[in-house]
Amino acid sequence: MSAVANRRSVMSCFSSPVDPQCHRARIVLAEKDIAVEIHDVNLDEMSEDLLDINPYATVPTIVDRDLVLYDARVLIEYLDERFPHPPLMPVDPVSRAKSRLGLFRIESDWYTLLPDLENGTDKKKAQAQKAMAESLANANEVFAAMPYFLSDDFSLLDCSIAPILWRLDHYGIELPENTKAIKDYMKRVFARSSFQASLSEQERDMEV
Repeated sequence: MSAVANRRSVMSCFSSPVDPQCHRARIVLAEKDIAVEIHDVNLDEMSEDLLDINPYATVPTIVDRDLVLYDARVLIEYLDERFPHPPLMPVDPVSRAKSRLGLFRIESDWYTLLPDLENGTDKKKAQAQKAMAESLANANEVFAAMPYFLSDDFSLLDCSIAPILWRLDHYGIELPENTKAIKDYMKRVFARSSFQASLSEQERDMEV
């Protein structure tokens, strides 16, 4: 274990102030009111401290005593298990498996579009904008079914969806008129104190 990790007695989170994967981790940290030091990382510059503990130099990365985690999904599930209140995943195995499948779908269907939305060619960006708008519109009934995504309670699914919805205007995506349920969902989630606490200054400038 590196000297950098050993120096840290409080949990640390290396995070980009603009990256959606980092944002989902910060929402979980805020929802559970975890004492953490946030270290902002510029994605265009190599952080020696980060490289010292994470050979991939990716964010988000957390250091919890002698443990270093740097995969967003592994990281947020660890935080939910390490700090069980409030719970952000169901307790029973079947519901838990369904939630994990939901996370897989969110990452596969929506997070995979983000690189083209951020840095793609004009053609790739337009294709990603269309795909995201259509995919979200097709999910409107799912958003309408329960107060939160597939659940009566706020969960890791919501922590993962919220950063994308917050950035829709930034990505140049306008939801169709038949997506009232999604827009109502956005208002509920964005009003949560944990979501507001999770926002970086740069993310506040993205407000929809």
